[in-house]
Amino acid sequence: MSITAGGYAWGPESGRLLVNTTRTGLGAKAGHDLTIGVTRWHGDATVDPADPANCSVTVEVDTESFEVQEGTGGVKPLTSSDREEIAKIVREKILHTGRHPTITFRSSRVEGSAESFRIEGDLTMVGVTQPVTVQGALTEGRVHGSATVLQSRWGIRPYSAFFGALRVSDEVKIHFDLTLIPKH
Repeated sequence: MSITAGGYAWGPESGRLLVNTTRTGLGAKAGHDLTIGVTRWHGDATVDPADPANCSVTVEVDTESFEVQEGTGGVKPLTSSDREEIAKIVREKILHTGRHPTITFRSSRVEGSAESFRIEGDLTMVGVTQPVTVQGALTEGRVHGSATVLQSRWGIRPYSAFFGALRVSDEVKIHFDLTLIPKH
């Protein structure tokens, strides 16, 4: 599938937006590496395959919509109660959803080709805006890619338990895999 110039939209109906965390510290064996799905989000893209400089991307995420999909590693498997507790911690202690109901990304520069592109832009979460770079590609009709976020750059203190023996790594990976839906 080739992408033609124009406006496109996306959201949960067109693909997946995932957040992956890893664990660190002396107690890391007790914790889990998490895959967290974002269930409510939407975005728009203006695409010009002939000139990436004319392209733009925006994404808005509902911070209440983070759901733990998978937990790997750990001493015992995650229960549904564990998943609910982790989601509550993400909402209340990490993202402070009451004060910051959305996370937004707005591109400032796009370069490369459909087969390998780079998007620079501003990511705003917990009321702080910082630059971030997204790497991506169009393969077999789907757009996929990732970005790495250091939580501390946004003033987020990575979650820790057991007096700091178990910690979530500062580095969090964001992955997307979606189909662009032409806007009419």
